[in-house]
Amino acid sequence: MSFGRLAGAVLGCFVIYKKVFSDITMSSEPLKFIDLFAGLGGFHYALKQLGCKCVFASEIRADLQQLYLRNFPDTNIHGDITRISPADIPPHDILCAGFPCQPFSQAGKREGFKDEERGNLFYNICNILEYHKPKYLLLENVANLMGHDGGNTWNIIKTKLTEIGYGVKSEILSPHQFGIIPQHRKRIYIVGILRDKGNIDNYQFPRTRPELQCDINKIIDINDTNIQTLKPEIYHHLSVWQEFIDHIIENNDRIPQFPIWAMEFGATYDYLNKVPAHQRLSEINGKRGAFGHVINGSSLNECLAQIPNYARTGKDEHFPKWKNRYIEQNREFYRKHKKWLDRWLPKIESFKNSHQKFEWNCGIKASPTLEDKIIQYRASGIRVKLPTFIPALNLVGTQIPIFPWVQLPNVCIVPGQPTKGRFLSVKEAAKLQGLHNLDFDYTVPGYPLSVTRIFEALGNAVNATLVKHIAKRLICL
Repeated sequence: MSFGRLAGAVLGCFVIYKKVFSDITMSSEPLKFIDLFAGLGGFHYALKQLGCKCVFASEIRADLQQLYLRNFPDTNIHGDITRISPADIPPHDILCAGFPCQPFSQAGKREGFKDEERGNLFYNICNILEYHKPKYLLLENVANLMGHDGGNTWNIIKTKLTEIGYGVKSEILSPHQFGIIPQHRKRIYIVGILRDKGNIDNYQFPRTRPELQCDINKIIDINDTNIQTLKPEIYHHLSVWQEFIDHIIENNDRIPQFPIWAMEFGATYDYLNKVPAHQRLSEINGKRGAFGHVINGSSLNECLAQIPNYARTGKDEHFPKWKNRYIEQNREFYRKHKKWLDRWLPKIESFKNSHQKFEWNCGIKASPTLEDKIIQYRASGIRVKLPTFIPALNLVGTQIPIFPWVQLPNVCIVPGQPTKGRFLSVKEAAKLQGLHNLDFDYTVPGYPLSVTRIFEALGNAVNATLVKHIAKRLICL
């Protein structure tokens, strides 16, 4: 290929790239959109950057309405969408909605459309689409929506949107797949075009970049002083678990890839033939329970209180296979390392149940240290992962990721306390959701949200950066 032809090809690619990924002004008359179940305004944030104008928003929670108006002061925002007639909503070109995900989420009850309070809100969206017939629709929900109820839920949604007149496409995407935003957050994105006004067959979702690796350090602001430092008990937890790791390495073994349930070390109660709750008193009394202590009780309930909490359930006569496997793996690990574990175990017995569990999600090649890893306190245990991307921000404000290696600003250092280690900050969490410039100055008196509430809202928000790239391709057709 000649230099001239090569230059022309490169220029052509640049023009296409610029059309898809640069901010654009659609026309002298901006496209109008509505933002339903608006939350923090992720859709608003993204579409505003594309030159679009919000003409209506709906958010049922009063504190989020206040925050929305603080960031988008000219918005016509209302409350409960079920109390608003489609006729009272202004005409618009794009309908955006991150409709409630809890009915379909693995973390929720997964009742779907049977959830009378939230599951049927999809039909409110349909009523608005039928009345206004906007050219575009852009919806977001949890990835589990696609497989919920054996795929029936997604079939209902797609069929209903098709009946209203829309060509529809969907894709499950996560910000980390593009190597830009270090958050693993798989969500289903649904785009649609009114068939009378366009052809959805021409639409392509942004291409993922599996060859690119994220780096959590790109969003960390070492100068941020609005931070939550670690309590002494967290430093203690991590110190004890680091000692656990050190012992493993000293004994020429690998850090287990299965969840560590320390209360199972030394236990001998029977769990394979029948779960303890279905056994007779004589079958469980005298066996060894949590941390290898001998079970001694005058009733079955007294005995059950002496075994690990995850083994006390009596709903079914047998544990699921995965639980049997984890119990056996932990018992085998104990048999292999009994000598040093018996000396180490007393250090952890006073911890809360969830802190007695440990999950190493870093593989076998990672350095055997906690200081350079992301730590997250979860109900399933203290989870450790590589500093590439964090798990999805969620609705539980107590599961904020910890960065042990981050140096604290001088003004945040307490004399005699460690100078490194803190939680993900609000500012950094906003970056993970593509909401870099929103007002989250919760230090101002009278601010509508607490820090915990902000994290909950960010965990429920749509990712503005990903929405922006998806929407660009849609409105460019």
